[in-house]
Amino acid sequence: MTEQEEQPKAKLLAIDPGTDKTAWVVMAEDGKTILAHDITANKDMFDVLSKAAHYYGADRMAIEMMASMGMAVGQSVFETAVWIGRFIQHWLYLKTWAEYELIYRADEKMHLCGNPRAKDPNIRQAILDSYGPGDPVGKKKNPGPLYGISKDEWSAIAVAKVALETKVENRINKRSTLWQA
Repeated sequence: MTEQEEQPKAKLLAIDPGTDKTAWVVMAEDGKTILAHDITANKDMFDVLSKAAHYYGADRMAIEMMASMGMAVGQSVFETAVWIGRFIQHWLYLKTWAEYELIYRADEKMHLCGNPRAKDPNIRQAILDSYGPGDPVGKKKNPGPLYGISKDEWSAIAVAKVALETKVENRINKRSTLWQA
């Protein structure tokens, strides 16, 4: 068997975008098997999108989207918004009829923690708890399914869990609407 055949078929590329770097995971449909993960410079994310689409066979992309909270925002928010648009455009270029979903942080907090005031440590703990008893991170000698996950990759996993565990009908299904001008 080739390496690609041994891996479960990926269903989702989940992205937590940033101004300069972006965290991402490729997760299988079971919502627990992580096939690849990293934090990558935004300029290199186009290669990640291509590999997710073609090597891992991802047929969906979920990306964390910002929402207006009524407060003034800085330049970094607008720069991140530009990157979100570029990533979506490239995804649709790679997979013309593929789906992408915008996942809002408030949806992550409610789905994973049941509380709109949840913070990053609460979300991380909810993800750990979703893997059941035991230590899903593990140690170097005995790694668990979440071994090696760090920093904003936890947010990318949160994006993936919301996309895989909730009904798409509950969110606006963004299916190649960029091309309908």
